[in-house]
Amino acid sequence: MNAPASPAHSAASRARILAVTSGKGGVGKTFFSANLAAALSRRGLKVLVLDADLGLANLDVVLNLHPKITLHDVFTGTATLEQAVLLAPGGFSVILAGSGLVEYSRLTPEVRERLMTVIEEVKPRFDVVLLDTGAGISEVVLYTVSLADEVLIVATPEPTSMTDAYATIKVLALQQSRRELRLVVNQVARGGDGRGVATQLQQVVDRFVSPSVEAPVRINLLGDVPYDGAVREAVKKRQLVVETLPGSPAAQAIVVLAARLSP
Repeated sequence: MNAPASPAHSAASRARILAVTSGKGGVGKTFFSANLAAALSRRGLKVLVLDADLGLANLDVVLNLHPKITLHDVFTGTATLEQAVLLAPGGFSVILAGSGLVEYSRLTPEVRERLMTVIEEVKPRFDVVLLDTGAGISEVVLYTVSLADEVLIVATPEPTSMTDAYATIKVLALQQSRRELRLVVNQVARGGDGRGVATQLQQVVDRFVSPSVEAPVRINLLGDVPYDGAVREAVKKRQLVVETLPGSPAAQAIVVLAARLSP
């Protein structure tokens, strides 16, 4: 594997498994996941991003990687997990999923078992594993999220994104008994605007979700990332904004979020 476990990692050690998900597509979830991984790696953590958007994967595009071996090959047994782990720009590791794989769009027993096996195998080898899930609340997305210790929802201030974020929170609270979820608000007009989004979501959750469960559901705002032209430039060039434009507002915001997530 490209990122072998350090001597400090005993066989019993276990990575933090963090699912990065969103109710709506197009909110910058995958770009955020990749940049967060780079920022966490800078803090000395061994980080793996697993592209769990089975069927519509695009982490390879974000990172400008052209893998010969993907999660599909691991699932079919034509390659080992070690062969599928690549070193990404930014100093973290990735396992990429092939795109357009219709057979993984449904949660079959095979998909369930293989996903769980992969995550169990990487746990002892990293400090943090980010599961970059698909958007929405399909069975595959929800099952992937269920394998995580923590959930981080990425949303934007747009009403459609907030509505879909609420739907995701509601399903996770009712079906997975999640009582605490982290929130990152992307593409805010001004730093601090994420607080307003978090407050609105919390108010709706308090009114319509918490009364239906045995303990209140809490949305913990990790922070926000400003709308920044540097992000658009980085996306066009298939680069990480924290690597190529570290002084940009978006890059600096992501570095702050990584610090808040670090042990």
